[in-house]
Amino acid sequence: MKVFIISLIVFNAMTTFGQITPYERSNKKETATYNETINFYEHLVKAFPRQAKWLTYGNTDFGKPLHLLVLAKDGEFNPKKIRQADKRILLINNGIHPGEPEGIDASMMLVRDLLHQKRLPENMVICIIPLYNIDGSFNRSSTSRANQNGPLAYGFRGNSKNYDLNRDFIKTDSKNSASFQEIFNAWQPEIFVDTHTSNGADYQYTMTLIPTQKDKLNPILSKYLTQKMLPHLYQEMKAKGFELIPYVNSAKETPDQGIIGFLESPRYSTGYAALHNTIGFMPETHMLKAYDQRVESTYKLLETYIAIVERDAKLIGENKRKADETIAAQIEFVLDWKLSQESADEIEFKGYTAKYKPSEVSGIDRLYYDRNEPYTKTIKQWNNFVPALTVNKPIAYIIPKAWGKVIQLLKLNNVTVNELKSDTKLELEMYDIADMKTAQKPFEGHYLHSAVKVNKTTQMLQCYEGDAVVYVNQKSNRYIVETLEPQAPDSFFSWNFFDSILGQKEHFSSYIFEDTAAQLLKQEPSLKQKLEEEKARNSDLAKNAYAQLDFIYRNSAYFEPTFMRYPIGRLEKNIQLAIK
Repeated sequence: MKVFIISLIVFNAMTTFGQITPYERSNKKETATYNETINFYEHLVKAFPRQAKWLTYGNTDFGKPLHLLVLAKDGEFNPKKIRQADKRILLINNGIHPGEPEGIDASMMLVRDLLHQKRLPENMVICIIPLYNIDGSFNRSSTSRANQNGPLAYGFRGNSKNYDLNRDFIKTDSKNSASFQEIFNAWQPEIFVDTHTSNGADYQYTMTLIPTQKDKLNPILSKYLTQKMLPHLYQEMKAKGFELIPYVNSAKETPDQGIIGFLESPRYSTGYAALHNTIGFMPETHMLKAYDQRVESTYKLLETYIAIVERDAKLIGENKRKADETIAAQIEFVLDWKLSQESADEIEFKGYTAKYKPSEVSGIDRLYYDRNEPYTKTIKQWNNFVPALTVNKPIAYIIPKAWGKVIQLLKLNNVTVNELKSDTKLELEMYDIADMKTAQKPFEGHYLHSAVKVNKTTQMLQCYEGDAVVYVNQKSNRYIVETLEPQAPDSFFSWNFFDSILGQKEHFSSYIFEDTAAQLLKQEPSLKQKLEEEKARNSDLAKNAYAQLDFIYRNSAYFEPTFMRYPIGRLEKNIQLAIK
């Protein structure tokens, strides 16, 4: 009895000081709730006030603030001073999908061990968002992840407004996203890790990895990633008993037929990070492996990131500085990419034999993986992407002050935004939206535009005091260009920020405009010739009186010039502007 009481006292003491996580108390079967996670870190920070700082940034849709834990061996928690001291910043994000909670539990144990064992690194600071989708973590069940092996209960993928937060890093519909961007742009990490759990095929690996796609990452960073960082990650994780494989995105039905690299656009966390010259990683544990194995592999992977960043701190910092300088001076930018089918790498893959048998539900043959028949074979990996669409940057973008959310998001992302001091006329290159496809069903609350085509015209336009001037000579150039160029897949235009320009505001009444149109044809022979040529090409137009009136209307001064005109202008001449 005495031994039991002493053990209980020790256990309670360890719990009080944040030494035992809810995951460990549950015999590694359960994941921590939001309140348990916050309490755990609060206790740790109280026990280690010099090395750990507990911060809050903004709010979330659930009404609770977004927390950030910062670990610094020397007790310096000012991000500016940390950068001035030439120290690296690693940012870890957990629980963006709370049904994929390995990172939540692994980070709690890792932070505890780093502090108690006095293992904080010298040359870097570790920032951890303990649980990003606070909203979804409260929507707890054991059934929403139908294909997943534990834990016993977990949160839901969508937040309280049913947004998938890993699609929200450009459109920023959620308060969570705005608060995350505040954290990211305050701390400006060189390396970013966003922890996840996979779905898909069955295979022998516990952990798969999505790094920032190498071809779209700045070449300086890509060289370091592919030649130094990734090889070391793979080597170290194999030595630790958790061999890595690239994320298994099967080219066909099963991975033995080859896998395709994942192109993460800026809507995703790592795609967003790449806009800021941050190397990003999305580790995906395998959903069918036991939960304790998934947590342990995440722990060891995060531990390995810390070791690599500490080892290469100087090189990582120098690469980031060079990449920022290069981007600021860069002229041509890739807006979209396509997979190259011409070249593939060959990689070793450890899988399970795919077989088919009659379904007990439908009686039709169904796929399954036979774990009694593991294999190791060489498969193809298609992971080379080439530019599909490029654009040259302007001197500056001119944004009418009416588009406040656009201007606000630019500022949130450390973009320097100036304003015109007074009303002025400027010669600007303008886009008319010539064609596009619009989704028939909403995706994450939006009817996305894609395959956008534009016509360019040069116009002398009236601009006004307070209109935004964004010079494209900044280290944030990729964020600027890829959000403001309407053809980019995750541009603000693609996410419906400017849909009001797609609606015509004025029209004509046929019986009145008939006389006006006749007069226009008499006064403007070129318009009459244009109409006749169009009728010769288009027999339907020749038979349709209203269509002919509409053609005249659209080619006359009566037609509104702002219809389908993208409102952000491109300043192509390097003229002196009066700005503030």
